[in-house]
Amino acid sequence: MDWTPAGYFAGEALSSRCRFSNLLGTVYRCGNLNFTCDGNSVISPVGNRVTVFDLKKKFVVTKGNIAQMYHAPGRKREFNAFVLDKTYFGPYDETTCIDWTDDSRCFAVGSKDMSTWVFGAERWDNLVYYALGGHKDVIVACFFESSSLDLYTLSQDGALCVWRCDTPPEGLRLKAPAGWKAELLQGARDEDEEEAEEENAVRAKAAPAAAEQQGKVKYSRLAKYFFNKEGDFNNLTAAAFHKKTHLLVTGFASGIFHLHELPEFNLIHSLSISDQRIASIALNGSGDWIAFGCSGLGQLLVWEWQSESYVLKQQGHFNSMVSLAYSPDGQYIVTGSDDGKVKVWNTLSGFCFVTFTEHSSGVTGVTFTATGYVIVTSSMDGTVRAFDLHRYRNFRTFTSPRPTQFSCVAVDCSGEVVSAGAQDSFEVFIWSMQTGRLLDVLSGHEGPVSSLCFNPVRSVLASASWDRTVRLWDMADSWRTTETLGLTSDALAVTFRPDGAELAVATLNSQITFWDPENAVQTGSIEGRHDLKTGRKELDKVTAKHSAKGKAFTTLCYSADGQSVLAGGMSKFVCIYHVKEQILRKKFEISCNLSLDAMEEFLNRRKMTEFGNLALIEQDAGVDGAVIPLPGVKKGDMSSRHFKPEIRVTSLRFSPTGHCWAATTTEGLLVYSLDTQMLFDPFELDTGVTPVRIRAALRQQDYTRAILMAFRLNERKLLQEVLESVPWDEVEVVSSSLPELYVEKVLEFLASSFEVSRHLEFYLIWTQKLLLVHGQKLKSRVGKVLPAVQFLQKSIQRHLDDVSKLCDWNCYNIQYALAVSKQRGLKRPSEPLGSDEEADASDDTLHLLGAGQGDGDGQLV
Repeated sequence: MDWTPAGYFAGEALSSRCRFSNLLGTVYRCGNLNFTCDGNSVISPVGNRVTVFDLKKKFVVTKGNIAQMYHAPGRKREFNAFVLDKTYFGPYDETTCIDWTDDSRCFAVGSKDMSTWVFGAERWDNLVYYALGGHKDVIVACFFESSSLDLYTLSQDGALCVWRCDTPPEGLRLKAPAGWKAELLQGARDEDEEEAEEENAVRAKAAPAAAEQQGKVKYSRLAKYFFNKEGDFNNLTAAAFHKKTHLLVTGFASGIFHLHELPEFNLIHSLSISDQRIASIALNGSGDWIAFGCSGLGQLLVWEWQSESYVLKQQGHFNSMVSLAYSPDGQYIVTGSDDGKVKVWNTLSGFCFVTFTEHSSGVTGVTFTATGYVIVTSSMDGTVRAFDLHRYRNFRTFTSPRPTQFSCVAVDCSGEVVSAGAQDSFEVFIWSMQTGRLLDVLSGHEGPVSSLCFNPVRSVLASASWDRTVRLWDMADSWRTTETLGLTSDALAVTFRPDGAELAVATLNSQITFWDPENAVQTGSIEGRHDLKTGRKELDKVTAKHSAKGKAFTTLCYSADGQSVLAGGMSKFVCIYHVKEQILRKKFEISCNLSLDAMEEFLNRRKMTEFGNLALIEQDAGVDGAVIPLPGVKKGDMSSRHFKPEIRVTSLRFSPTGHCWAATTTEGLLVYSLDTQMLFDPFELDTGVTPVRIRAALRQQDYTRAILMAFRLNERKLLQEVLESVPWDEVEVVSSSLPELYVEKVLEFLASSFEVSRHLEFYLIWTQKLLLVHGQKLKSRVGKVLPAVQFLQKSIQRHLDDVSKLCDWNCYNIQYALAVSKQRGLKRPSEPLGSDEEADASDDTLHLLGAGQGDGDGQLV
């Protein structure tokens, strides 16, 4: 998932060094779950992305009713990495499951035709294939016993069959070479290539002749068990087997799972973990952790069955995400979705730690207040809600006098004023955060309000509408309209530059216009229709070039330094433009998943028939057999038998730290971060700046000159070597001698070093001295320095959280050790319970514990 660099942010190669770093918002969709060999990671597929990909020497892929064995690619890069070894024919219907023996000599394949087939991975003389029956429903899973060819098969109706093999794995005999191979060994000529092709295909029969079965491996059924009780029917949907401990985990459509010990079929554990169908199950290496995937709501659960506790419990948004916002320090991301849920994600761990479900309809907008502890959301249910991240509760609910649907929300820089735009009444509502009362209703728009944005510096609100205008409302002047900006098309998104001196508007004709809010003058425009490159949907009757006329950018965001703007919309691309030069710097392709609609520019020729596009032809679709989509449908026709979600970018936000940006897309929440290891990016470099001269300056203890030269060369390892060579008692002197231009660069380097370095106190000394000496000068350039300071704050805050937890844990342990040591010399009373002496001893114990806590608190302070 690497992206080719092209373009720079404000003298730094930010846009070109941004790479895909994380996928949030969607933790599980469908497919298999698996554990890594160490058992500490869960592999979860989302779309066409996976976390870990581990292969053996050979692997088997099932496609339709056949199984294909491939040679896995090695560590070296090869032109043709996957080489087909054999093709196995046997099942008459689609295959459902695969399992290998421990020694990889054989594998079993289950099918929808209620049969299980055992195939030999090599050309065994006594086992080429074997067909097993005994089930009355679709095979869900099949498992080999440890170091054995004994087999367990499970079907969808809740039946378990135990099969015993009369031959151990060591009893399999290799087939003697025949045909051209035998003649080649004897030094003869090669035979025809047809014989070689026959050896690369294994064609099995359900009922082979008796002569073919002589001297071959045989299976016999030992037992048959049933999971469902009498009168109770529950579809078995997934299963997993741990060979070392003989544990079988089965999941059902009702969300219940059972844990059995085989082969006796003893029930150990049973629990309902979800109200959705369990789609996939996996066990880690020790068999203690069980991973469950529920595709209905996108749940991923890891359960420790011995302690009966959750190790991991995550759930993504069920429907597509619509909006996102970064917290002021960049540590958290809040997302809103069409499912009515609001989720808060930690950007470091990628986990969701709180979910708010108060909204009864789709969420249309989310934002943080300036403090970072309050989230404000708008919804189609006619409410605007404020959530507290201290107590995790909904403490304010704002409503309008008449029921209306809110399409966007914004909060001013002080966090005291909340505004929301109405979709049906064309009005903007203003509330007070403190009292929750409606302060004013701003009228004037003649179309739905599509976007709102407060000026980060002044109390001015910008509202964009479909009536082809952007209105500026001044809060200090009783919310009067100060300016009305006329546009050439419907306004879809509006945003202010971080310093509030510029306004960007995205319109329906694929243009981005830039305005001076003070003088209401347009300063520039960008034509982005050709940069969108929208794809052709399956049901489109026109080409992508002509359908792109109706596509536009629907979300905008300035970079942290304000010199570039991010734009995304109904396309698989996110574009980054330079504001001053008005040129395209880079395009990010957010997905390569061809299972999504509108991914390809041209129709696939394989779907073209003599009657036209195959997607437009559906059985029983109408008189002429053509599918007619409903007008205005954007997210797929639910009445259709199948629909493909369309690729789109619904929201974009740049992190306040300036080192990453996030996008809510059809595939989930994508986070792109700065990769500092990619490019050599020197600063004011000349021929006199070399690593040799930098180290010579260090030996002469000329630390200031060494630091300046190192930052001009801008090599990270060299920078770390130079900064860590400065004695801690000389940091203040060196900090005061640094030029103002280099202070910001040192702060950015310190912020990035906090995440990887062990020298925490040393870098904290550097940070403290730099801010004390250059604090006033940095304050005068707050607009330019703010991203670096916020990045520094985020890194220090993370260490504060980790160290504070460790210190608290150590304090509790010390208190306990002190209390135990003081009690060591005391004798236990021999009187029965309830006596006065024992009561006195218990009081002494409590007193000792209290004293220990007091001592611990005093030491901590």
